[in-house]
Amino acid sequence: MTHTLTPTADPATDIDDVARLLTPDGERISDPDLERWVADIDAAALRGLYRDMVLLRRIDTEGVALQRQGQLGLWPPCQGQEATQIGTARALRADDFAFPSYRETGVVYARGGKPSDFVLAWRGEEHSTYDPYELNTATQQIIIGAQSLHAVGYAMGIQRDATDQVSVAYFGDGASSQGDVNEAMVFASSFGAPVVFVCTNNQWAISEPVTVQARFPIAGRAPGFGIPSMRVDGNDVLACLAAMRWAIDNARRGNGPAFIEAVTYRMGPHTTSDDPTRYRGKEEVESWRRRDPISRVEALLRSLGEFDEDFAAAVARDADALAAEVREAAMSARTREPLSVLDNVYAEPHAGLDEQREWFGAYLDGFAPAAEEAGR
Repeated sequence: MTHTLTPTADPATDIDDVARLLTPDGERISDPDLERWVADIDAAALRGLYRDMVLLRRIDTEGVALQRQGQLGLWPPCQGQEATQIGTARALRADDFAFPSYRETGVVYARGGKPSDFVLAWRGEEHSTYDPYELNTATQQIIIGAQSLHAVGYAMGIQRDATDQVSVAYFGDGASSQGDVNEAMVFASSFGAPVVFVCTNNQWAISEPVTVQARFPIAGRAPGFGIPSMRVDGNDVLACLAAMRWAIDNARRGNGPAFIEAVTYRMGPHTTSDDPTRYRGKEEVESWRRRDPISRVEALLRSLGEFDEDFAAAVARDADALAAEVREAAMSARTREPLSVLDNVYAEPHAGLDEQREWFGAYLDGFAPAAEEAGR
């Protein structure tokens, strides 16, 4: 099944020409390609998806705050992308393997990440990442697009193990221009690897708009590699869940890879070192704020009589509790002395390492007078 657009001159103008099951106003609509994949989603499941997205947004808010307070070195916000991350990740089976980028905090959350798993790596602490084999999720990749090759390699290993697992590669619209992503699709198609490519088109690759990355909708590229694709509303958690179930089923039944383009928006900066006001206007941001993935599920639940103050209060309590745990994980971390970065580099002492230690120690000592002066 391919649900892509007829190529146009500007993919940014086609944000409404996507497959969806839930309008920005929270109205449930039908789509013949998606409907059957979420036939089992009842009100309780909808509430669960809503809760997941609220908790993810709270983790993200806490991460930004911790970075601004000097507790984290960096944070890549994912506000606005909750439906894409939660919808696709909740379609995975426990033994499937995800390969996320640095922004897929929601994938780590959905795969069972602990509070410390969200923040310690961004502090640069020793042994700060989770065990990939505990979550069946690779550590978040900061090299743009590299994880797509890893995901395909893992999928080819699945083939050799003769199991029905599926591998998933997450990447952004900017990464779709990287050679790694395109090479991964060549290998996936040629070998019929059981991998799903999830391209999060959040409209901006740092300060470059998607129109610089692609003159046509990104989902239209995959069929050129022999890979079926679907372009969905990335702010519609039901559409994302349905599309991912379709793609996973395609791969699990031995039909090879599939590609999803989730059209969404990065509401915040690229990272906390970025100032998005330098390259995009308030009107654009506000237009996407009206498409908020969380509020549209709330609207649907209210229309079904399944959203009341007790439920809202319970979700808020859970979000507060998780945020407190994330903050505690960051604030209670004890960073080792800088020179310890050279410990355990070699099994045996090494003269070159001694020289580096001496040089680095002298460099660190250069900060001592400034620190003493600041303390007076």
